[in-house]
Amino acid sequence: MPHYRAVGEIPRKRHTQFRSPEGKLYAEELMGVEGFSSDSALLYHRHLPTAIVDAQVVADFRGPFTPNHPLKPRHFRTQELKFAADTDAVTGRRTLFGNADVVIGFAVATEPSPLYRNAVGDELFYVQGGSGTVETVYGALRVTDGDYLVIPTSTTYRVVPDGELRLYIVEASGHIGPPKRYLSAKGQFLEHSPYCERDQRGPTEPLLVDGEDVDVLVRHRAGLTRFTYANHPFDVVGWDGCLYPWAFHISDFEPITGRVHQPPPVHQTFEGPNFVVCSFMPRKVDYHPDSIPVPYNHANVDSDELMFYVGGNYEARKGSGIGVGSLSLHPSGFTHGPQPGAAEASIGADFFDETAVMVDTFRPLELGEAATDSEDPRYAWTWSRRGPDWS
Repeated sequence: MPHYRAVGEIPRKRHTQFRSPEGKLYAEELMGVEGFSSDSALLYHRHLPTAIVDAQVVADFRGPFTPNHPLKPRHFRTQELKFAADTDAVTGRRTLFGNADVVIGFAVATEPSPLYRNAVGDELFYVQGGSGTVETVYGALRVTDGDYLVIPTSTTYRVVPDGELRLYIVEASGHIGPPKRYLSAKGQFLEHSPYCERDQRGPTEPLLVDGEDVDVLVRHRAGLTRFTYANHPFDVVGWDGCLYPWAFHISDFEPITGRVHQPPPVHQTFEGPNFVVCSFMPRKVDYHPDSIPVPYNHANVDSDELMFYVGGNYEARKGSGIGVGSLSLHPSGFTHGPQPGAAEASIGADFFDETAVMVDTFRPLELGEAATDSEDPRYAWTWSRRGPDWS
């Protein structure tokens, strides 16, 4: 969990009078999760955060989903997805996969997004390329290639790219945070955690923007609504608490290795409702004299495994067509493993130069329109080099 922070101006005691230099009472907003029985933040606005002047239904840009049927392992190439030249990171998202717990998309953003708020669940960005600024009601955060960014539920934000910004986006139906086994009973990262508070970044100062009749696009369980606010929501002079957007760079995740091949949970970075996110980093590999460094054939019988290849050379799947920007979907019900010959070829290796982000879901993933548009139909047959799409 993010640790306690205080940013900007706040009064000594909560829920007491706090006034501007002109004598106007600032408006408190308590952002809290789990019925105000868990993490929260207390924000102080110059204007009422409740003052809307209009609300309109907006057509949803998220398309339908198609079941993975017939059941197959699949390969998708995000590098082949087409985006308009003036795409933003919110309305320009293309939908790759989804189920009742999570929706996974991709954006290549070149323009500032509208102000946006996801009231369904937390969002997790992985920056696959480029850099930019994510402006939020808590303040601004710079992000660059390799950064993770967690945006809590109902945080108003917009994404401002520096140029072209490539984002892999995980939208949860609840909250995303560090695995509970990494945390003490009081929320401190434990010594065995592969990252800690020193690696986390949060907003460091308020972001004050003036404006009237400002539109905010809100995703909620019924769809999309555009609120028009009497005043700009970025009017927070200060806040404190443990609920805020935070980032850390994937290179600050310290890989755990052993004498023989380690199972996927050692790579776990986040947990969400019925899914986990893992980071596979460049690392020294197994050092038992008889070890086989690439993974064994395996069937995760409760999960769909979605791997996003973001750097280096993924040793286990050499020759399958997978490269940087690829996504492989290995569903529950299918045993998957290394490319034929990869196990023998890996013997004697002492280092793997590979970076990947894996999402394991505990309900089957269905395919969105972007997955359909970027699929490599030959992938399922790469273990046998035979099949209806093989030639």
